[in-house]
Amino acid sequence: MTTTQPRPKLTISQKLTHTRVITKRNLLRNVRIPQLLVFATIQPVMFLILFNYVFGGAITQGGPAAAVGDYINWLIPGILVQSAVFGSTQTAVGLTEDLRAGVIDRFRSLPMARSAVLTGRTNADTTRNLWVLGLMLAVGYLIGWRFGQGFLRVALAVLLVLFFAYAMSWVMACMGLAIKDTEAVQVAGFLPIFPLVFASSVFVPTDTMPDWLQAFAENQPITIISNAVRSLMLPEQAVEFIGFNQSELIWQSLAWTAGIILVFAPLAIRLYRRISD
Repeated sequence: MTTTQPRPKLTISQKLTHTRVITKRNLLRNVRIPQLLVFATIQPVMFLILFNYVFGGAITQGGPAAAVGDYINWLIPGILVQSAVFGSTQTAVGLTEDLRAGVIDRFRSLPMARSAVLTGRTNADTTRNLWVLGLMLAVGYLIGWRFGQGFLRVALAVLLVLFFAYAMSWVMACMGLAIKDTEAVQVAGFLPIFPLVFASSVFVPTDTMPDWLQAFAENQPITIISNAVRSLMLPEQAVEFIGFNQSELIWQSLAWTAGIILVFAPLAIRLYRRISD
């Protein structure tokens, strides 16, 4: 008669070590399969170039966007948030691929922290997002974007976007663990994202929208975070003219991001434990 041995209780140091190992494993995949990183950067750059040159002239004719000068100065903060949100879908895809390949089963058989698999995945995907954001800023600078409040404010803006990207990775982790199919999750991942991104201030000011849509757009997290990033990147005169309250927007962004993590991180870990049990 066989008995199942209980898992040994792990220390915080051991859990952190396991998380670091899984993070490194996922980052090394980008090095060994560089196509993953290349394709992750092509879409954001295409969005940036297309929206700047196709819509830029029309959008800056009036309204808040006109106060920032070139449309690229309005677009860059929003496109950073959009790129981070779209990039978070790779968390769901990566988890479903690991499930299909049996990698999760191998992890399950090891005496390691279950949370490390998810935390390592979200950490690695957030690190990849840092590379994408850096590239976006470089391309934006080449085509005319300029920041108006100094490098430290830009760094803070990037940290806000990364924090939100980390939160969205936990949302996508839940989706990947719930759906468990790579092809299905690639479609399902964008279903909630597209309405949130396009019904926001990412590309255009919300005051151009119908009243019923404007009420939603102004109070959803992508608009709040996009405007918080703008309040840190645009010249102070433009921020005052548009009416952005910088401190209020930053606190609202942090509250939304922390709330998403507090809800979806425990849920993702619970879903993973169900798969592991």
